[in-house]
Amino acid sequence: MTFKPAGSHYLDGGSGDGRGPECRVVDPATGDEIWTFTADSPAEVEAAIAAASAASPGWSTATPGERSGVLLKLAAELESFAGELAEVETAQAGKPIRLSRQFDVPGSLDNVAFFAGAARLLEGSASAEYSPEHTSSIRREAIGVVGSIAPWNYPLQMAVWKVLPAIAAGNTIVLKPSEITPITTLMLAQACSRAGVPDGVVNVVNGPGAVTGEALVTSRSISMMSFTGSTAVGRHIAGLAAANGTRLHLELGGKAPFVVFDDADLPAAIRGAVAAALINSGQDCTAATRAYVHRSLFTEFVDGVAALMSQVRLGDTGDEDTDLGPLVSWRQRDRVAAMVERARNDGARIVVGGGAPGGELSRGAYYAPTLITDADQRSEIVQEEVFGPVLTALPFDDDTEAIRLANDVRFGLAASAWTRDVFRAQNASRLIKAGTVWINDHIPIISEMPHGGMKGSGYGKDMSAYALDDYTQLKHVMSDITGAVRKPWHNTVLQVCEGTLHGL
Repeated sequence: MTFKPAGSHYLDGGSGDGRGPECRVVDPATGDEIWTFTADSPAEVEAAIAAASAASPGWSTATPGERSGVLLKLAAELESFAGELAEVETAQAGKPIRLSRQFDVPGSLDNVAFFAGAARLLEGSASAEYSPEHTSSIRREAIGVVGSIAPWNYPLQMAVWKVLPAIAAGNTIVLKPSEITPITTLMLAQACSRAGVPDGVVNVVNGPGAVTGEALVTSRSISMMSFTGSTAVGRHIAGLAAANGTRLHLELGGKAPFVVFDDADLPAAIRGAVAAALINSGQDCTAATRAYVHRSLFTEFVDGVAALMSQVRLGDTGDEDTDLGPLVSWRQRDRVAAMVERARNDGARIVVGGGAPGGELSRGAYYAPTLITDADQRSEIVQEEVFGPVLTALPFDDDTEAIRLANDVRFGLAASAWTRDVFRAQNASRLIKAGTVWINDHIPIISEMPHGGMKGSGYGKDMSAYALDDYTQLKHVMSDITGAVRKPWHNTVLQVCEGTLHGL
């Protein structure tokens, strides 16, 4: 890895070191240390918020065209070192280089370019006379200083999802990435400065959630808090933010159902299930985790998924031929392994996988692609987020049961339905409670469409123009158009008052 950050944080256009505990960034494929830094303390967090507050008046009053022009330069700046971004993302997060080059980095750049255009489309209701005496208009204004916490599974993409809608709408931001994958976020912040984003508009602080993150969430100087991560932590953040009445945007966990009806294209469903369950080593909140398959296809589906999973190539993350990298840390690998073992002990059958590979790969946090059957619908492996390369398959007998099972978890982030019947597809998309429902596919995202959940998966949207709704506030401006001294509504208060002062 060629890039080494100049400090733990990037505040007001410059790098510096924190005064908190020491943190290490480790390549999970090898165990090699990449970078050591001292975390940012509450003092550095407050300094970042102060820088964002100072920059807010100038940035919020810049014209949409001015903000758009800077963001277009940012897209070009990131494109100029896209290869290095991919290499760093692979090193810090354990992603296969093919995933970084073909998915993470291109998707991030596209999102930057999208919001460069969306910055000029902050629309509101048409000005009109909704009462005979007044013209009403809507102003869409920036919220102020946004605090954001991003997760470790897609470090660059999640940083872009946080930063771009916030600053496109005229806000300033203080972003805390995960302390185990912070490097590409710092690279993004430096690129913002080179592209002409004013100092203080984009600030990055770095450190553990219990120290750096809580200092950000509990600050009374931020106007909005955005968090992506687990449902449990999201609830904790909601409680902290509530004390200050801080506006919230939460994208939380997922447990996506993958529903295969009896008329589905089975080879397509098998291939789609393996790809959707294993992308990013399963560390994706929209990953396929629960395959509900019509009983008439169930055995063939399980056999096909098991065969294809057995062909997936685990290996060197720098090798273009590697399909699957390690989990982000040994702690995460052990958590996944423990959940699989508990499922086994509860009577589930491990069809393929179910353990860490040996040999050279034992140096890293690898875990084999795993398929589980015979689990109970109420069991942990079906109900809770695993966040690893694990797919559980269960049969169903009719459409009603399929939809019921798909909705029978506390999450509602994403889902897919596999069928050749257009009416069945439309019915599934209507009845499945999830923020995204794919038909005959699972995982693709595009910058123009929103990403966000229902139920325990949070609220608010990332990507798309809908994200701007979360990062702006509406103001109603109502102007008298009559010039009259006496207004009809005054009679509710002044019916008997006939004052003579100044002709009243």
